[in-house]
Amino acid sequence: MKIDDLMRSSGVKFGTSGARGLVTDMTDAVCYSYARGFLSYLHEQDAWAPGAQVALAGDYRDSTGRILAACAQAVRDSGGEPIYCGRIPAPALAAYGFAEGMPSLMVTGSHIPEDRNGIKFNLAQGEILKEDEVGMARQPVIQPPELFDAQGALRAGSPALPAETSAAREAYRRRFMDFFAPNALAGLRIGLYEHSTVAREPLYEILSGLGAIVTRLGFSETFVPVDTEAIRPEDWALARDWCADGLFDALVSADGDGDRPLLADASGRWLRGDVAGILCARALGAEAVATPVSCNTAVERSGDFAAVRRTRIGSPYVIAGMQELLTEGYAPVVGYEANGGFLIASAIERDGRQLPALPTRDAAIVAVAVLAAARAHGLSLAELSAGLPARFTDSDRIKNFPVDLSRERLGAFDTGDAAADCQAFSAAFDPLFAPVATLDHTDGVRATLTNGEILHLRPSGNAPELRAYTEADSPERAREMNQQCMQLLRTWC
Repeated sequence: MKIDDLMRSSGVKFGTSGARGLVTDMTDAVCYSYARGFLSYLHEQDAWAPGAQVALAGDYRDSTGRILAACAQAVRDSGGEPIYCGRIPAPALAAYGFAEGMPSLMVTGSHIPEDRNGIKFNLAQGEILKEDEVGMARQPVIQPPELFDAQGALRAGSPALPAETSAAREAYRRRFMDFFAPNALAGLRIGLYEHSTVAREPLYEILSGLGAIVTRLGFSETFVPVDTEAIRPEDWALARDWCADGLFDALVSADGDGDRPLLADASGRWLRGDVAGILCARALGAEAVATPVSCNTAVERSGDFAAVRRTRIGSPYVIAGMQELLTEGYAPVVGYEANGGFLIASAIERDGRQLPALPTRDAAIVAVAVLAAARAHGLSLAELSAGLPARFTDSDRIKNFPVDLSRERLGAFDTGDAAADCQAFSAAFDPLFAPVATLDHTDGVRATLTNGEILHLRPSGNAPELRAYTEADSPERAREMNQQCMQLLRTWC
C-alpha cells in the first residue's frame, strides 16, 4: 500500500497547501504515515537522512496537538530528531527551516473550519511543489501495529512532543526588526484583531517593536475560521465597529496559521488581498511579480513592474512563476495571491539592510511594508490604495459544493471550441452579464466580458467549495456581479 492508496481510502488528500481532510479522517495513523512518507521521499532524493532534524509547529485548533505528536513520532521512527517550535505562524516555521537547512511540518488547516485540519510540508529550501507531491504519493505506507489502536490512535505511553524552542519565533521577529527602520510604524494606532490566529503574538511584538501603538482586539479561545479571501460578514461588522470612533489608523490580522493577511483602513474597510499584494510589492521595490490569474488586473495597469507572470492558483504555482522570472534575470522578484499571502523569491536590499528571501506565504510582511510605506509618504492607508488604477474585485464561495460537480459544470465551457465555449458561458449568465469576449482556462474558467468586466469560476483546491471572483471598475459593481453570480450558482447544486 502506498500513500496514494491512503489518500483514496482515508479521504485525506493533497490540496493547494499540503494534505488536508476532516479531523475524523486525519487519525494519528494517517498523519504518521504522511509524515513518514514525506521523510522517505526526502531520503530518496538525498535531501534528508536519518539522524537529521525536522522542525514542527502548529496552529491553535484542538486537533493540532494530537497530530503534532503523531508527526513527531514519525520523525523519531524515521531516525530523525523532531524540533518543536510551538504554536507559531507557518512562515515563521518555514523561514527557520530554510535558514537552518532542515525540512519542516506545519500542522494547520489555515482558514478552513475546525472540523478539518492539515499538514504543510516544507523542504529544507522551500515549499514542496507538485512534483514533490507525486514523489510522496508513491512512498509506502508505514503503520507499525504496536503503535496504534483499532481506531488509528497512538497507544497510551507513546512519547510526547519534545520541549519547545523559541528560536523560530525569535528569528521571525528579528527578520522584521533587522530590515525595517526602528521607527517605521512610529505613532500609528493599530488595532490587532487577534481571534485565534497563531500570528497574534508575533504580530503584536513586530508592530509594537517598530513603534506602533497596538490595541489587542477580538481574542478567542476557540478556533475562528477567518478566510481572508471570503471575509465573513461578522468580520466586516467588527471592523466597522472598532473603527467607528476614529481610534485606529488601521486594523491588522491574519488567518489561522498566519500566512494570509487582513489589513483594514481607518474606516474599517478590509483591503482585498490582491490590492494589498500590489501595494506590498511596490513598497518593497519589486521589479517583477508572479500572481495567480484570479488577481486584480491593476497590477498590470499600474505600470510599476517590468514583468507580471500569471499562474494557476496556489502557492506552488506562484513559486514556479517566480523561479521563471528569476531565471529570466529579474530581481527582486516577489509573488502574491488573492488571499493576500506574499512570497519573496530573492533578497531585498534597502539602506544597507537586507530582507532575506522567503518563498512561502507570509502575512506580517504585507501589514508592515504597506503601513510603513503609507506612513513614509504621509498618506492614510485609504489614500495609498486610491493611488492604484481603479479596478475592483470581489469573491465568494458556495460551501459543500462537491469538487466533481464543479468540474462537471465548468467542463461544459472547456470543450476545445473557443467560440462555442464563449457562447455557452454567455448563455449561462444571460441576462446578468455582458457577452463573453474571451475565456481563460489557466485555472477554472475566467471570462473577460465585452465591457471589460471579469467573471472567474473555479473549484477550491482545499475544500469542497465553488469559488467565484469578479472584477469591475467600481467596488459596487464588482460586489453586485458577485452576488448575482452566487444566486445563479446555487441553482447548480
